[in-house]
Amino acid sequence: MRISAVIALLLSVSALHAGFLSSEEPNVKCVYSGTDGNCVEPILNAENQLVITVVGQGVAPSVTASPAQAYALAKRAAMADGYRQIAEKVKGVQVEGQDTIKNLMLVQSSTRTSVEALVRGANVTNTTFKEGLCEVEMEIALSYSRVLR
Repeated sequence: MRISAVIALLLSVSALHAGFLSSEEPNVKCVYSGTDGNCVEPILNAENQLVITVVGQGVAPSVTASPAQAYALAKRAAMADGYRQIAEKVKGVQVEGQDTIKNLMLVQSSTRTSVEALVRGANVTNTTFKEGLCEVEMEIALSYSRVLR
C-alpha cells in the first residue's frame, strides 16, 4: 500500500513540474481583441481613460408587498452585482480552494472567492426589468489620477 502511495506522489510531483514549473511561456488567452484581430490589453496611463462596462443582475424576492417593492429590491441587488463585477475587474479576485482526498479519491472540494475594493463614481446607464429579473448596465471611467488617489 505504501509503495503505491509513493508512486502516486512521484507521478503527481512530476506532473506539477511539467505543467507549472516549466520554463516555457504559458498560453494566455487574449481578453480584448482589436479590430485587426491582434490582442490589445487596455493600459491605463496619464494620457487616456479606461471605461469599464458591466451588467449586474438581480432577482425580485418571491414575496413582496407590491410590484414597486419587487422592482426596487431587484434593482438594488442588480446594482450590488454590478459594483462587485467592477471591483473584480479593477482589483482582481482572491480565490481559496480546499480539496479533501481519501484513498487517492476526491471526497470533498470547496472554493471561496472574495474581492475587497472601494468603488466610486460608477454610473447606471441602462435599467431593464422583465419577469422579476432586473438588469442594470453600469460603467465607470478610470483615469490615471483617480486610480492613484
